[in-house]
Amino acid sequence: QVQMVESGGGLVQPGGSLRLSCAASGIDFSRNGISWHRQAPGKQRELVAGITRSGRTNYADSVRGRFTISRDNAKNTVYLQMNSLKPEDTAVYYCYTSEGIWGQGTQVTVSS
Repeated sequence: QVQMVESGGGLVQPGGSLRLSCAASGIDFSRNGISWHRQAPGKQRELVAGITRSGRTNYADSVRGRFTISRDNAKNTVYLQMNSLKPEDTAVYYCYTSEGIWGQGTQVTVSS
């Protein structure tokens, strides 16, 4: 059974940092591209960042320079380091594998 499990969300003040983790099981992790997406209330789900199986990365314009995606194939885990967080980063964050599997999401709230 394929599972993607996110963790690391929470409440943080503007300008703060969080690191999200996405742990995968049931897939050949090293052969998969993984991406992070987010969905804010009343808005469509959007791509935040992605990483290919070779480690090439891409970012949405709104997070480039603040967020960093990385992967540890030995741990079957992808990370999203989020710095200089803004209130508009508030959303549920999901990871997604190129095999078409979504995680359950983790809430990130940026507020003073």
